[in-house]
Amino acid sequence: MRRRRRGGGGIELRWLTARSWTERWYPQGIDVGTHRGRRALAVSWFRQDSGGRHLASRVTLVDRERARRIDIVLAVADDTGTLQPARIHAGGLAWFGDRLFAAATGQGIWEFDLGTLRRVHGTDAQRVVGGHRRRDRRTIVVAVRTRRHPVPLRCSFVGRVFDADGTALPRVLIGEYRGTDSGLIGEFTVPEGTDDVFLEHARFRPGIRHMQGVVRWGDRLFVSQSDHLRPGVLWSGNHDRLTRHPVALPIGCEDLALDPDDALLWTLGEHPWRRVVRGIPFAAVGLRRPDGRTAPRT
Repeated sequence: MRRRRRGGGGIELRWLTARSWTERWYPQGIDVGTHRGRRALAVSWFRQDSGGRHLASRVTLVDRERARRIDIVLAVADDTGTLQPARIHAGGLAWFGDRLFAAATGQGIWEFDLGTLRRVHGTDAQRVVGGHRRRDRRTIVVAVRTRRHPVPLRCSFVGRVFDADGTALPRVLIGEYRGTDSGLIGEFTVPEGTDDVFLEHARFRPGIRHMQGVVRWGDRLFVSQSDHLRPGVLWSGNHDRLTRHPVALPIGCEDLALDPDDALLWTLGEHPWRRVVRGIPFAAVGLRRPDGRTAPRT
């Protein structure tokens, strides 16, 4: 990816391959975490056919310090143990250690294990990526679904929750993309044991159509709103009083993610030829860490 600095300490990443324009795969979700000791950005993608039917999904981990990335295809083991593609929209991500939660629109939240990745070859690899042949890659890396969590919302996107001091909480915000202003957002505790479920704490209706992502820092929420081929809109405030923020988001904006380590609010754009991954400095959105740092480290 090409990386460049933006004014005020922001960062912009752009794909330098067919990922920038392909209509086979669309980027959707984003979060930050650590993989094998390296800090990384996670970007989810879904694959569709010409009729708009979901065929597969994957996550790209982009190393935050080096010009490296790894694609991890998301898969489900069927009753015979055979791996099948995860045919979900993957509209948002929440990354906790080796646990990766993806929003599976209309199908709850799906959990994948990043700690036990598999390498799959040949026809098995072809099947898991939805049948798309790749002459330059005969082996793929796969993360297998460990659980499917039912949630009483449409589950279009999912975002993480932080205390005002930047401490990550074991909670997520799950929201609904709707063409009207009827979409809901709920806050849930992430399940710990295999018998636990997403425990709901709050539910509210912001009155914003085309919501694409949500995160919380202290008592302050941030919600992204797409606007077709116009720049996206960022809303901020508490749950009963969200106001439009002057910072513009990328065209075709999607998910949101908070990065306390680099003091950035991350988002991305999905439209071909306009695909960008953007880190917006905390200072630009009115956030400040307790240590006073509001811009990325150099």
